[in-house]
Formats: sequence, C-alpha cells, structure tokens
Amino acid sequence: MKAINERLAALREVMRREHLGAFIFPSTDPHSGEYVPDYWKGREWITGFDGSAGTAVVTMDSAAMWTDSRYFIAAAEQLAGTEFELMKLRMPGTPTIAEWLAGELRESSTTEVALDGMVNTYNEVNSLKTELRKVGGLTLRTNFDPLKEIWKDRPELPVDAVKIQPLELAGEETIDKLVRIRRALRTLHADGTLLSTLDDIAWTLNLRGTDVRCNPVFVAYLLISDTQTTLYINKVKLTREVSAYLSAQGVTVDDYENVTKGLKNYAEYNILLDPDTTNYTLARQVSCPEVLFETSPVPALKAVKNEAEIRGFHSAMLKDGIAMVKFLKWLRPAVEAGGQTEMSLNERLTALRAEQPLFRGVSFDSIVGYEAHGAIVHYEATPATDAPIKPCGLVLIDSGAQYEDGTTDITRTIALGEITPEQRHVYTLVLKGHIQLSMCKFPEGTTGTQLDIMARQAMWREGYNYFHGTGHGVGAYLNVHEGPQQIRMEWRSAPFREGMTITDEPGLYLEGQFGVRIENTLLTIPYRSTEFGVFLQFIPLTLCPIDTAPIDVTLLTDEELSWLNAYHDTVCATLAPHLDAAEKVWLEAATKPIKR
Repeated sequence: MKAINERLAALREVMRREHLGAFIFPSTDPHSGEYVPDYWKGREWITGFDGSAGTAVVTMDSAAMWTDSRYFIAAAEQLAGTEFELMKLRMPGTPTIAEWLAGELRESSTTEVALDGMVNTYNEVNSLKTELRKVGGLTLRTNFDPLKEIWKDRPELPVDAVKIQPLELAGEETIDKLVRIRRALRTLHADGTLLSTLDDIAWTLNLRGTDVRCNPVFVAYLLISDTQTTLYINKVKLTREVSAYLSAQGVTVDDYENVTKGLKNYAEYNILLDPDTTNYTLARQVSCPEVLFETSPVPALKAVKNEAEIRGFHSAMLKDGIAMVKFLKWLRPAVEAGGQTEMSLNERLTALRAEQPLFRGVSFDSIVGYEAHGAIVHYEATPATDAPIKPCGLVLIDSGAQYEDGTTDITRTIALGEITPEQRHVYTLVLKGHIQLSMCKFPEGTTGTQLDIMARQAMWREGYNYFHGTGHGVGAYLNVHEGPQQIRMEWRSAPFREGMTITDEPGLYLEGQFGVRIENTLLTIPYRSTEFGVFLQFIPLTLCPIDTAPIDVTLLTDEELSWLNAYHDTVCATLAPHLDAAEKVWLEAATKPIKR
C-alpha cells in the first residue's frame, strides 16, 4: 500500500497549499457515468479500490470511503493496509459524509471542503452544500481538481473513431428522434436541453464508440435547442462518413472543450438541465434567462424499445444462449478433470461468446464466484484471489455480452457436485423469487418499487434479504445498466411501459459461505385490457437452462414448477436447432421437465 500512502501525501501537500480541510473524490465523470474512462478514475487511483461505486474523502489526518452493500467485502479487502476507513452506506451507525467531516474538521484551522464540480452533479453538490452548512458551517469549493497536478501518469482520453449504428438495428432515424425529443421538451415547457450522459447521446445520434470499457459509447455532449443540435466531441473521432451522416441528420459539430462556450451562447429563453446527470460546473455556465432543473425525457424515450431493437435483443439472446449452453456442457466435466479456476471459467465463457457473430465484447466485467466468493455481490477474480474450482458446492456466474444487435446480462448459479441442505434451500428461495417476478401481471404505469416484493416475499418469510436492486433496464447495444425503470426496495417513480427491458435477479448471500443469484433479462409486453385498464406482463428474453440440480422441489408451488418447465421447453426448442448433436443431448437433459 506504499503507492496509496504516497498519493495521499502528495494530495495533502496540495491541500495544505490551497488551505483545504478535505477533498472529496466521487466515482463518476463529467457525464455521470457508472463506468468511466480511465482518465476519470480518480477515486480508484487515490484509494486502490476498483469497484464501480464509492466516494472517498481525505482530510489532513484521516481518510474514509463510502460504498454500498455490493462492495462491502471487496472494499474491505482492497482498503486493508491503507488509511481509508470503510463506510457502509445505508447501514446503522454509518455517518454521512457531511457528518463525518463535521467531526474530523472540528479542530481544523480551515472549514473549507473541496471537490471537482466537473465530476459531481448539480444536485449532489447542492445537497452536500446544505448538509455541510447544517452540521458545522463548513463551506464547499467546486473549482479545483488536484489530480491534474498529482496524478503524473494520468491516462489520456480515448480517440478511437465512432461508428454509425445501422438503421436496421437502430430502428429510427436520428432526425426523427430529435423531433420526439423536442416534442417531449415542449410538454415540459422547455426550449432545449443539454445531454451529458453518454448512452443518451449515442442512442439519439445512432452512433456507437469504444471510449468506456464494456459500454459502446463515446465522450461527448449534445446541446439541443428548438432549431439546432450541436455535438461537442473531439473531432479526430469523426470519420468523413460519420461527419457527412451527422450533417445529413441536421447535427453540427464543435470541439468537446467548447461546450461551456456553447452554453453561454445558447440563444433560447430557457433550457432543461437534468440536475442528476448534469455536472455542477456546466450547470453554472448557462446564461439564458431561465434554467429548468427537471428530469430529462430522453432516458424514458430510450427505455421503450422499438421493433428493430426488440428483434436485435432476440437475436443477441439467441447467440448468447448458444454460447452459454456450450459453456455449461463443458463446465462440470472440466471441473471434474481438475485444473479449473474462477478466471479460467471466465476466459472460457468469453471465448465461446467471441465465436458468435456480431460479438463486440463483454457488457461488464464478469463475476465468477466459487463458494464463499459467490457471497461477494460484485466479486471479480484476480490472480491474487483466483480460487480453484472443485467438483462440489456452488459457483455463481454473472456475465453478459455486447453484440452489435443487442446487449445481454445473465446470472446462473450452478451446483458442481454435492451441496449442503442449506445451499439447496437458499437456492430454491431465490428461484421462487425469480419465477414470481417473471410471472407477474400488473397495470401499465406500475413502478418497480411496487413489483419488488414479488422477488423477495418467499425469502422475507424466512428472515432472508438482499440489499441490491432486483432489476435494471438493459440497453439496445448500449449500457447494460439502463434506466429510468428499476425494480428495487427504494422508491423509484419510473412507470413500466410496453417495450421496456428489465432484469430479474434476486439473490441471497451468506458471507464467508456461498451466494446464489439467478438472472434473466425480461421484456415488458401487453397482457390484457379490462375495464380497469391495460395490464402488462414480462417474458424472458434470456435463453439458458436454469440449473435444476440444486432445487428443493417440495418448496415450489405447482404454478412455479409449471413456469420453470415451460421456460425450459422454450429454451430447448429455440436453441436446439443451432447446436451439434452432443450439445442437443446435453440441452435436452438440462431442460427436461422436473416433477415432485
């Protein structure tokens, strides 16, 4: 941990010069990204913790990092030996950042806290300002980035060319999407908007890039007014073909750094800025008479997939299912033969996906957790942690791929041999939750918070719970995590509409023992219309057997058993024509009906 200590020493030297009591590092970038280009991984650089979520705070004498339940175990391991104290979000006794700072700076000669306003959203900064004022009169500075000075080998921003997403896959011209966006803005009485989130920009423009690992997006801003659309991007990323395409769609281009100038010169009366995705610094640059801080309408438009995107999902899931069957057929014999580890399983699965047409990479860093590692929700094996796989117990594999026609996300927990009665019981509780949510029928406009209980009710009856969300939207060859629709305990107001995707991924995790998660990606489709309105339902897009070996059939209801057998019938019928004879035999055995 010598490198972390040296980085903290360099930071504190700058803080001393600037008369700062503390500096705050988020995990995001100027575009509110969950996954960010290496250039903006400042929190990871200063702490050594490589999870996707967390906020680090450094004072002259102490350091702490806040993260959520997905990373409690991993963060504790990676922060060990450093000054950073792990703060477990939403756990009893965990102070907020402001509360912690009030205590740490009580005897400090300065009450000034700083962060970089370019990588913190407008709402986050304003909320923190209010909290800091309440807890002890602390002030917040937003115009300083010490990483520009102390991160000597900071990576450069990517310059790879962007590509056009073909219309047969996108399903709608950019010029038509802009018409719909402007129409949605008018319903909010807005003359224009700034899009900062990279997947919103890629979707609007029918372009894809490689700037962010696992996400086919590119670094840019998009300023939309009532009469103009301007893309702010490093122009070296635009080929002649892409430049001509943008011009034909009515989009002008300017340098990425000129977005501030564009906001200052924005000529409409008002502009809508989403305070949860627009960074604080840019939000303060607007000079038009009125700024509307409202939720952007673009994510909701993007979330409802058109016919071409839905066809693409089905095509991508077919390819992914073929790869998964090849992998699962290989898995148990390979483990029994010996020599397999978590990393080798991941490599094998990725290689099988790469054989499929239109494969463009993984959609996130795969989670392969054997036994106790399966209880680490966002575990990622490294050479130091890579566990040998034995022909017993459970292995949890959460993985996905980017195909040019769709994005996949799937989790399977597999029994590799003998398992304990507790593992069998927990596995079946998770499966019951997965099936209940998948079978759910609900009125149009229902939110994910209202649906969340379907996945948890069986485990809640026995005192079990999990602390991550149950489901998230999935992009159409875009980010694997997409909103606004989510299924989770915490309140989310986004209603479900026909054409939305959502994952169904309940889990249970017994720290130090094992973890279970079962996940399909679902599509929202019509169910029926009655005098009480339009009702919706989910159908699985994912095509892959669910391991039946660990099931305690006595815990399944007749309806749940029927759903599982029907799902396996669909999986077998759809995938079998694309497999060789040996693979078909394996698939037929894996999907054969189970009985009491």
